[in-house]
Formats: sequence, C-alpha cells, structure tokens
Amino acid sequence: MTLTPQDLLDARILIVDDQPANVALLEDMLQSTGYTQVFSTMDPTSVAAMHRQTPFDLILLDLQMPGMDGFQVMQALKAGAAEGDYLSVLVVTAQPGHKLRALQAGAKDFVSKPFDLLEVQTRIRNLIEVRLLHRQLARHNQHLEQVVQQRTAALRESEARYRALTELSTDWYWEQDSAGRFTLVSGPVNEMLGLPSDGLAADEHAVQNGGWNLAERRALRSRIEARSPFLDVLLSRTLPDGRTQQFRVSGTPMFDAACTLIGYRGFGVEVLPPLPNPRS
Repeated sequence: MTLTPQDLLDARILIVDDQPANVALLEDMLQSTGYTQVFSTMDPTSVAAMHRQTPFDLILLDLQMPGMDGFQVMQALKAGAAEGDYLSVLVVTAQPGHKLRALQAGAKDFVSKPFDLLEVQTRIRNLIEVRLLHRQLARHNQHLEQVVQQRTAALRESEARYRALTELSTDWYWEQDSAGRFTLVSGPVNEMLGLPSDGLAADEHAVQNGGWNLAERRALRSRIEARSPFLDVLLSRTLPDGRTQQFRVSGTPMFDAACTLIGYRGFGVEVLPPLPNPRS
C-alpha cells in the first residue's frame, strides 16, 4: 500500500473554529500548501452531520467554542462513527492543560495557539497519511474478505458436485470425523458393509466383528492416521455363509481453515466376482 503526494493533497480537511481569523489563517496555510479540498465551519453543532454525510480525512478542531465545545464535538463524532472507523482529529487549544484530556477524548494529536505554521503543517501531513493508509488497509481487508467468500462459495459448489458425481458413479459416499466416526453416508452402506443400524455413529471398534480382514483394516487406519490420501484400497470380509465380500475404498483428508484435520471423505465400490463364462 502506497500513497502519492497528490493523494495527501486531495484529502478532505474540515476546519472547525468560532473565530473567523483562525479559520482564515488555517485555510490560507492549507491552500498555499496545495491541499485541494479544504472546508470550514464556525458552527460546531453541524460537524457530526457533515462528517456522516461525507467523511473527512482530517478535522482541525478548536476546543474553546461557545454552545458546543470541542470535547462535545468529539463525543458526537464518536457516537455517530461506524464500527472500525478511524476518526482523525487534530485539536487546536490555547490551554496546555487540555491536551491530555483531548487525547483521552479521542483526538489523535494537538497543536497549541498561537500557531507554529511549520509544526501545524507537519502534524497535518502525518495525520492525513495515517488516515489514508488506514482507509487503504480497510479496503484491502474488505477485498480479501470478498475473495475468501467467493472462493468459499466456489469450494462448496465444487464439493457438492464432487459428492453428486461420486454418488452417481460409486456404490456409496462417506465422511468421517477426525476420530473415525461416520458423520455422513450416502448409499446402501449399512447393508453392504454390515454396519449396525446406527452406522453413522459406528466407530472402528464397533464394526471389527463383522468378519473383516483386520490386517487390511489396520493398514487403512495407519494411512488415515498419517493423513494420507488413498485410492482403491482393498477391504474384504467373510460373510456368515463363508463367502468373501470385497470392496475398494478411496478417500482424502479434510482440513479446516486453520489446516487442522477434521476427518476424511471418500467413496467405495463393491468388487463383484466375474460373471461365469457361458462357454465353460
């Protein structure tokens, strides 16, 4: 994020002072420096509404004003500010004792009367630079948030398509959490794998007594614990009638935004025995 000299000179500046001579002095100084958008008001009660309508990049605020002093103006500005808004206020005071109170009230800096014009110019430039950089950062963060939302939506759409395709092209689709418990299944998983009726909640130990080849299951579990994807891993089990049932299972790990493993997802197909040759 960078700023050009013209970016600084195009900043919107508001002068708030009840003394015409002070307003004229600051206007002349800012305009002679090259600032192109200099505004002023001698009515402190209008400042908050003016800022809400078109926000200023810097407000030069006198503290000692009749009717509504600078502290009350800052309170009104803060009350109407949006969350995360950066209020850039430079207070102008002839009372040294007011400086700390002004900073505590929300002012970003202060200058003393009578003015040292070089000091005022320097403080004004510094505050404008901080304000514009803050605005650039906010826009950049907003852009990043939009990109994240778009990519998240695209990812969800991709996941939905992946799930739909796997459901159409395979016998079942499955998801497990990081502890190995089924959280989602699609297809005749319970019937094909011999899971209990509450198969979604079944864990590794609950299904080991279904005639499965434990060596194959342990090999698959080690790959899952290593967070490795796997393709067409063979699993087999012996049915009560002595027949062998075989499956090929594929899966890939799932991670959250913090790159923490949240589980696995994948699909499986039953490996059917070849049809008998009618010529044999």
